[in-house]
Amino acid sequence: MKYVFDHDFHIHSQISSCSRDPGQTNERILQYAQEEGLHTIVLADHFWDETVEGASKWYSKQNFEHISQAKPLPQSEGVKFLFGCETEMDKYMTVGCSRERMDEFSFIVIPTTHFHMEGFTLFLEQLESPETRAKAWVEKFDELLKQDLPFHKIGIAHLTCGLIWKGDRPKYLETIDSIPVEDMHRLFAKAAKLGVGIEINPGNMKYAEEEKDILLRPFRIAKEEGCKFYCGSDVHHPENFATVRKWIERGIDDLGLTEEDKFILK
Repeated sequence: MKYVFDHDFHIHSQISSCSRDPGQTNERILQYAQEEGLHTIVLADHFWDETVEGASKWYSKQNFEHISQAKPLPQSEGVKFLFGCETEMDKYMTVGCSRERMDEFSFIVIPTTHFHMEGFTLFLEQLESPETRAKAWVEKFDELLKQDLPFHKIGIAHLTCGLIWKGDRPKYLETIDSIPVEDMHRLFAKAAKLGVGIEINPGNMKYAEEEKDILLRPFRIAKEEGCKFYCGSDVHHPENFATVRKWIERGIDDLGLTEEDKFILK
């Protein structure tokens, strides 16, 4: 059976500093779920645990007290609205959420591709070329999988995120194309064994036809190695809800995903 888009585990509210949109309320997010027939959604505002050293100036304001302002989350019949977060991994491979704090969340999104946070998520020398960025892509993914984390409720966000090389599409594509295939097989095989979720994100599915093979390669290898996929819209503003299904289903179709490929949040 074809993979059904029936959940969204990565949504931001006005509380996230990258949103601050008064229209991106919890009630509007719940409305989106009802309109799209989704049965489970996760609020995943940006978060850095105040008990973990190393927060950037941007992240330090987004502590647990701040993101907890979102609770209690509105509920409705047929839709489960869960409290999660999107934390970060810095250049020292520190995850910005303590193991103890992870118990507070139903789902935790961890990106490894926020390369635009220069000097925070990567050392400057790692940003010099497509080859150094491709190496960093492998290293960050590898280090995340080595950590002691509750992988059954963790998703790795937007692995082909445009922020890998913001503002330069050719170099961004060259970076993705430079990631060794053997490393991808190794990493996704381990990810599958650990049970971590791999995100299908609309932003990753906005490729031109000639870019398709490069940008879908990581996801095709992930599928081949037995990884499970979840949907994460990463929406920050309410007007973007209208196109989520279009891009998510493009990814589902182009990857040939079935219900057996679905990450199940327990």
